[in-house]
Amino acid sequence: MSYHNPLTPPRKSATFDDNTLAEIRRAAATGIYDIRGAGTKRKVPHFDDLLFLGASISRYPLEGYREKCDTTVVLGSRFAKKPITLKTPITIAGMSFGALSGNAKEALGRGATIAGTSTTTGDGGMTDEERGHSQTLVYQYLPSRYGMNPKDLRRADAIEVVVGQGAKPGGGGMLLGQKISDRVANMRNLPKGIDQRSACRHPDWTGPDDLEIKIMELREITDWEKPIYVKVGGARPYYDTALAVKAGADVVVLDGMQGGTAATQDVFIENVGMPTLACIRPAVQALQDLGMHRKVQLIISGGIRSGADVAKALALGADAVAIGTAALVAIGDNDPRWEEEYQKLGTTAGAYDDWHEGKDPAGITTQDPELSKRLDPIVAGRRLANYLKVMTLEAQTIARACGKNHLHNLEPEDLCALTMEAAAMAQIPLAGTNWYPGKGGY
Repeated sequence: MSYHNPLTPPRKSATFDDNTLAEIRRAAATGIYDIRGAGTKRKVPHFDDLLFLGASISRYPLEGYREKCDTTVVLGSRFAKKPITLKTPITIAGMSFGALSGNAKEALGRGATIAGTSTTTGDGGMTDEERGHSQTLVYQYLPSRYGMNPKDLRRADAIEVVVGQGAKPGGGGMLLGQKISDRVANMRNLPKGIDQRSACRHPDWTGPDDLEIKIMELREITDWEKPIYVKVGGARPYYDTALAVKAGADVVVLDGMQGGTAATQDVFIENVGMPTLACIRPAVQALQDLGMHRKVQLIISGGIRSGADVAKALALGADAVAIGTAALVAIGDNDPRWEEEYQKLGTTAGAYDDWHEGKDPAGITTQDPELSKRLDPIVAGRRLANYLKVMTLEAQTIARACGKNHLHNLEPEDLCALTMEAAAMAQIPLAGTNWYPGKGGY
């Protein structure tokens, strides 16, 4: 006979928590796996678990804004005739027209141009508005090949061959039928209103040797002018980076599991891939082992939110970062002023799980013409430019405090870790020690 003390509150299971129970019930009722947008919602070791060691006696800091701290970055200098020079190492990640509204894509282009950085097309092709308002535009070449044509390859400033994405390495994308408007259908050569599923791998190559041939084809189409990026999801960063370099990439883009997506299975987002923090050092090691660090540039994406995150990524060895979710927030996505309408959709501002529905009240992740009108691309572009400016200034402030006259002069020894997990992943000493897990001695 069991007895429960009424003075002791009942305990819920940590394994079968409320979210888990709700998902079991939803799956049992529908027989359909859950689909959503954005990146992982689970807590994983991240840049918050690292701290900078500012200068004091053993290091000499730079004086405020009187001493220069450079932020420029050159991407694609390995083989391209026309490498890209950006004023800030913070770029805008690929997000498609289809996943985003035309006004949102225009806003991203406007903001990036004001800030002196690049934006990226995403799946589904290049729009005239995006090209027209983007001073530097990277054209994504994805397994789906939706909207791909030689004319747009030549109109781009760089080409990004997408092998994988942080939210779903090894998996293809989704675009539900309600977001496939007449224009999206025409650009992608798809029937209107029918769910679209992108391929998980390129149809004409099966490995790094074929990737080398594909990169050579792209170089010939563009007369060797455009830098060629290769983007991979964070899964096996050492080998994927090494193989991308061997295949001839000018730039490697590495996306951790905090990176978002327009839509895919929730089980994929939460259970496949590695945290961004765990991806950087193996990729840098691969570049160093090949003698290509700083010769082939490394762009890190997945959960970048602030200038501190930027500075930490660069200190660990990256050349630049890319932001997606943060850029959408900057232009107005998931704004609490639309809370009442988010509630009607069964979600809340800040949940980021409604992107695939096509009913975004902010007018960003939708193809509804009336909702899209809510986003003013000029105002939204200025907001993005402001955000990029603040992030850049924050990163400069930290670099100066560490005595560095360029963001790229930040290095691992400028950092310490707060947790054992972060120390092991970033290979940074635990605060107050000179040791991290995996390193011999104490």
